[in-house]
Amino acid sequence: MRALRAQLRTELTLTLRNKESLLLTLGIPIGLLVFFSLVDVLPLDALLGPGDQPVDVLAPGVLALAIMSMAMTGLAIATGFERSYGVLKRLGTTPLGRPRLLAAKIGAVVVVEVIQAAVLVPVALVLGWDPSLDLVPLLGAVVLGTAAFAGLGLWMAGTLRAEITLALANGLYIVLLLLGGFVIPLAELPDPLRRFAEALPSSALVDLVRAGFDGATGPGRAWVVLAVWAVALPLVAARTFRWSPAR
Repeated sequence: MRALRAQLRTELTLTLRNKESLLLTLGIPIGLLVFFSLVDVLPLDALLGPGDQPVDVLAPGVLALAIMSMAMTGLAIATGFERSYGVLKRLGTTPLGRPRLLAAKIGAVVVVEVIQAAVLVPVALVLGWDPSLDLVPLLGAVVLGTAAFAGLGLWMAGTLRAEITLALANGLYIVLLLLGGFVIPLAELPDPLRRFAEALPSSALVDLVRAGFDGATGPGRAWVVLAVWAVALPLVAARTFRWSPAR
């Protein structure tokens, strides 16, 4: 346990010292939340109930975005470069071992997600957010979303070159931001694109996080979609992950 705790501290220190990582995990979500809550430029009318404000729709979406940014993009980029530099291969042969190394990385993701929530929720409350929390389905959605996006991030980091992982992770972040319903409602998309977006883990996570903060369990379709991705992506990552790049 001592080795695991030491590695967890190391992972957290590296993450919190990385300015690019902080921008991705905190800066961009806070900026999106504040800007679109104060500036009426998004077509949110279809998602707003009686008496709702834009922040009531945006806050859950941005919290879901924060999960994706850390579990997928941040984890993929950091792990990809560690693999490229030979760090993973060396750590895997130490007494720490590979299982505890992965546990430390996942633990660091969870801790940063807690920090994200601790920062974003007060900002949203100041902006006028008034959620009706249903904790059990919300936590279930967060666990499944973290598993799905961490699996995707580790698949990229464990199979591709670090430079390709960097480009692909950032590209997917933008695509999923636009198609995931984080800030743009899926109803505003053309029908074929909307049906495609509904099958993505990002849109399922957003639906369930919004439902959890509205005091509901969320649509069954979203649970099925997110659960399938949460099982499939970590399995793919586990089968394809290579601790060092091919020579």
